[in-house]
Parts: sequence; structure tokens; C-alpha cells
Amino acid sequence: MTYPPIPLDRDMRGYHGAEPPVRWPNGAQLAVSIVVNIEEGAELSLAAGDASNEFIYEAVERVEGSRDLCMESHYTYGTRRGWGRIRKALSAHAVQATLNACGRALHHSPWIAAEAVADGHEVSSHGWRWERQVNMPEAEERQVIARAVSAITTAAGTPPVGWHTRSATSVNTRRLLLEHGGFLYDSNAYDDDTPYMASVAGREIVVLPYAFDTNDMRFQPGGGFVQADDFARYCMAAFDQLYAEGAHGPRMLSIGLHLRIIGRPARIGGLERLLEHMARHQGVWFATRRQIAEAWRTGMGLAPWVPRPALSIFEV
Repeated sequence: MTYPPIPLDRDMRGYHGAEPPVRWPNGAQLAVSIVVNIEEGAELSLAAGDASNEFIYEAVERVEGSRDLCMESHYTYGTRRGWGRIRKALSAHAVQATLNACGRALHHSPWIAAEAVADGHEVSSHGWRWERQVNMPEAEERQVIARAVSAITTAAGTPPVGWHTRSATSVNTRRLLLEHGGFLYDSNAYDDDTPYMASVAGREIVVLPYAFDTNDMRFQPGGGFVQADDFARYCMAAFDQLYAEGAHGPRMLSIGLHLRIIGRPARIGGLERLLEHMARHQGVWFATRRQIAEAWRTGMGLAPWVPRPALSIFEV
């Protein structure tokens, strides 16, 4: 008996040993991308006019019909204390990172963008609010992209060239980013340890896969991290493996951080130990995601990326 083919529009094979002939700048063996997520002030809140309150944190509790002052203060800890600790740790090792920032978060805390730019960090886009875009109507998603770009440009002085949606994109997200014209890369994938190119309607974008395992979000209940050393040891193991593989093909390691999570006093030491471990190795390139995306285009023999003016349909 024969069966009809099952359609599948995903690339399940990837490079499969046929590594692209890309070398990182200065012959680096591994590209390390530190991503600092800036979400505080962009989480759902009745006080901000949202339809509900945020409920995702270490203590999961829904408050309906009224402001959740407790949840708001959990997030505010990130800007009041967490950012300063993370900034100090990155500075101590001269690490350039990418701030994956929600537009509304930087609207409320523009000094974070100013300090990040002064330190040489990149400010990328994590959307307008900290929200999923799956099932979002196309016109609304265009407005979300435009509003995020406007807010980040105001706070950082330059528009973002990278995009990362919280958890779930729509089927239109990548196409809309390319139609907008101002995006070099997106991080809306979790399927590799090596960048790749994606094309939609004849336009190309660099995809820089992100990771949820080498991420401080695993300090949340059931995530597996309890002590600072849990985070450090796990991320060091990922680094060691990718560093070894990097001798034979291009690899990148993404480390995900959150102000309100790794910025706690009992956890920041895990980040410090991880940075110390990685810095002891030769040939490690601590890079922003923009730098990695630009290096990838160059390594693939593509022309330097030049942003196009945003289409008029992308209006705030």
C-alpha cells in the first residue's frame, strides 16, 4: 500500500557535516553571544493598559481585576539592581553583549540603553511588549514592529537591526521583518549552533539561533537551576563542547540573561564564573549579534548588508 507524501516545510537536515567555509574574524574558534533580555516594564500589566497582568515569574500567581503590585515589584528589581550587576560583570571582562530589549521597557528605562551604548553593547529588538506574536493579525504585527523600532531608536540613538520574538512568532514575522527593510538578522529559531541564511520572497536575512538551555530562565521553578554554580557549570559544558567543535567548523554559543533573574545577589556569581572560564581560552570572540551576522554574510560571500527605508505601511 502506498501513502501520499506528508508535507513538511522544515529543514530537518541542516548542514549535516557539510560545514560552510566560514571563519570568524581573526581566526577565532568560537563566537560567544551574551544576550541580556530587557523586559522590565514591558510585561503585561493592567496599570499599563494591558488586558491582564503578567503571571510568569518564579512565584506563579494570577491576579485578576486589579493591579498586581507584587509582580510589578519583581520585575522592577531587574532595572533597580539587576542591570547594574550584569553591567559590571560584562565590563570586568570587556565583553560586548546584545541587549534584547522590548521597546516599552526602554521607553520607561531609557538610561539602560544609554549606558549600554556607552559600554559598546548592541541594542536589538525584543518586540514592543514582552508578548508572543503567534496568531497576531498582520496589520497589528506591522504596528508592533514599527512601534518597537521607534522606541528603541529614541532610547539607543540608532534603530535595531535584530529581532527576537518572545517564544512564538507568527507565520508572517520573518516576512514582515524583511518587508520593513531595517533588519539584518532575527533570532527566532532554536535549531542549530551555527548561523544560516533564510529567504522569503527573494529577500535574505541571517538567522542566529538562540538557546533556552544556556539561559538563566532555568532558575524558574522546574527549570533545573537552583544554585549559581548550576548555571555556570551547565553553560561551561556547552562552551567546552562548542569550543572543541569550533576547530572544525563555525560555531556560536548564545547565553541568555535576564535582569531580574541572574541579577540577584546569589546568582550573579554564576555569570562571573562563566565569563572567567571562557575568557581563559584563546580564540574566543565575544561579539554582538550584529557583529556575528555581518561576519556570517561576509563569510558566505554576500555583499555587506545595507538597510532599506521602512515601507510606509510600517507606521507607529
